[in-house]
Amino acid sequence: MERTDPERAVEGGGVSGGVGLPAGAGADGGPGGSSGSGSSGSSGSSGGSGGSSGAGGSGAPRPSGTGKRSGLPAFAYTAADEEKLRGVRRMKTTATGLLLLVALVYVLATWGKNSGLGGWTGFVAAAAEAGMVGALADWFAVTALFRHPLGLPIPHTAIIPNKKDQLGTSLGAFVGENFLSAEVVRNRLSALGIGRRLGTWLAEPDHADRVTAELSTALRGALTVLRDSDVQAVVGEAITRRADAVEIAPGLGKTLDSVVADGAHHRAVDLICARAHDWLVEHGDSVMDAVQGGAPGWTPRFVDRRIGDRVYKELLRFITEMRDMPAHPARGAIDRFLRDFAADLQSDTDTRARVERLKSELLARPEVQDIIASAWASVRAMIMSAAEDDRSELRLRARASLLSLGSRLATDARLQGKLDGWIEDAAAYVVTTYRGEITSLISDTVASWDATDTSRKIEAHIGRDLQFIRINGTVVGALAGLLIYTVSHLLGA
Repeated sequence: MERTDPERAVEGGGVSGGVGLPAGAGADGGPGGSSGSGSSGSSGSSGGSGGSSGAGGSGAPRPSGTGKRSGLPAFAYTAADEEKLRGVRRMKTTATGLLLLVALVYVLATWGKNSGLGGWTGFVAAAAEAGMVGALADWFAVTALFRHPLGLPIPHTAIIPNKKDQLGTSLGAFVGENFLSAEVVRNRLSALGIGRRLGTWLAEPDHADRVTAELSTALRGALTVLRDSDVQAVVGEAITRRADAVEIAPGLGKTLDSVVADGAHHRAVDLICARAHDWLVEHGDSVMDAVQGGAPGWTPRFVDRRIGDRVYKELLRFITEMRDMPAHPARGAIDRFLRDFAADLQSDTDTRARVERLKSELLARPEVQDIIASAWASVRAMIMSAAEDDRSELRLRARASLLSLGSRLATDARLQGKLDGWIEDAAAYVVTTYRGEITSLISDTVASWDATDTSRKIEAHIGRDLQFIRINGTVVGALAGLLIYTVSHLLGA
């Protein structure tokens, strides 16, 4: 597998090569690593003071340039990572330089002490000696986080590569216990005052326009994605299932009884009578032909005509009287029939069963499904057109509703409390119900990362600060050594 430049840099001396450890002889090089040793060093991978593996070691376990890595790649190295790696290398060089400086001071001070240059050399030698101890101890501690120091498999070293999965599990548990509890979520959301903030934000016309536009885009997208056939099938099935589950006869009976009691059906009777009268006036010949056509063949034709004329006139008179007389007996008969029919719809088993059969037959007819399909197509086209038009009634109403909602939320403390309560309840439910899934996402994701890549990435981000620990250890060690030597000297005197 071809490695990127940052990977080569990490696999070189220190984090990127060219600096000895503690600045980094190889990946785990010892404190004697030399600058400029590169990724292979002058003495190979198993010995010498340089080398990519450190002084006398084989370095931290890591895949070779062509080896196959286990697990999933944790991260992709970026230009920002390269800059961080350069900062880590500079700090490693500084920390190692300080170690070499106190070592040189120790050598010179010890020589001066042995040569009788003065008592002060003992103080300097003690400070330098303790500084070296502190520097080496902190170098070991920092290095042990990411790899085996000097390549030696010392227990409890290379902590991040070896304990990555446990760290991921612990991190998930920590997040679950300290962040994903209902109390923490409620307190945080309550402090935010989401209802008031949302109201203040929505009350701005520009923000309401933005939300309206986004909602319109989402609505158009949803309607575009939905297939008409699927929607029609769902709507048709829902209507059919709902209609099958509900017996309509009693409801129809109650409605009809109410209509008759209010006299609302009289207008329908008036309309029918008027249309029947007009039809009889315009189609008198049709009535005459019908009567004559049904007469026996042995009757004279003039008799048939007289009978037909008589029937037509009586029928026309009856319809005219029924049209013009609100108290006509036929109208009363219609009222009684409708009341009886309304009662049968509610209580007569046979009538109710016949209505249910008629309902099922109507729902099964293709014409009904065609009506549903055409209705959805019309509704869809209407919504799409309204969503695309900035000045449509739909968008104007939506904008006005958002502005009104924003104004109320911004000023109505009771409404704010309701909204905040709903949000808090929803968030608490989510973190309580799905806490395990969320924490397992953290632990499973960390477990899928490649251990070596993870260690390198972490070192690139925090390695520079860790080098200050080495520098501080050198300084604090020197001061502690000086203090101890001074106290011992005073007590000895």
